[in-house]
Amino acid sequence: MQEPTVAVFDKENVDYDAFYRGEPVLADMEVPYPKVPWDLGEPQPAVVELADTVDFADEILDAGCGPGDNTIMLAQRGHHVTGIDCSPTALARARADAQAAGVNITFVESDATKLAEFASERFATVLDSALYHCLADVHRRQYVAALHRVTRPGAQLHLVCWAKGTPGARHPMGVAPENLETIVGTHWDITEIRSTTLTTSLVRDALTDADLTQFAQVGVVIDREAVEIDAKGRIMGPAWYLHATRR
Repeated sequence: MQEPTVAVFDKENVDYDAFYRGEPVLADMEVPYPKVPWDLGEPQPAVVELADTVDFADEILDAGCGPGDNTIMLAQRGHHVTGIDCSPTALARARADAQAAGVNITFVESDATKLAEFASERFATVLDSALYHCLADVHRRQYVAALHRVTRPGAQLHLVCWAKGTPGARHPMGVAPENLETIVGTHWDITEIRSTTLTTSLVRDALTDADLTQFAQVGVVIDREAVEIDAKGRIMGPAWYLHATRR
């Protein structure tokens, strides 16, 4: 296989709704991603582990909830959860899945850097599963400030994001711990940053050469021989888990 040409990924111009519609996610792309990498069709394992071990106090904000798998899981455990996302397509699926699961969840289309739809000091817990790393630094600062506005004093933030230096894959989303300390620490008292793992929907042995070429068009290079996989053959990568308390 010829080494694919790797594009420079501009995450500021990603159309996340196009991901869920199966359309090209950048203006200059000719074909869509082969698959939405974070859409597992089930809760993110790292979040399930958190839900098993951490006290998620109500009300909970699931920031960047996507199709709502994590949100629904928390609601099924008896929590009162609000999910927000910028994608109407993902939210439509989330609402349908929540109804099918028999849980009552509020899903709101919202800009996470503003959260203008919400009053101040409403939420006691924030879950961010793979949103923070999608933002540029200027928007990360706005996002962290917006979270501070809509949470109560002493609220808990549980954030999971990609770490830099993912074995077997080159992608533009990795975050350094110093970035978390500097930006999140502006409004939140960080109590822990530790290593964890994010699981993707990409099954290593199902990826074709054409798939790899398409990923390379948006700056993602995957080495099938070097990536780590879970028991289902899905590609995994190192991530950071951050826990912080609102000042």
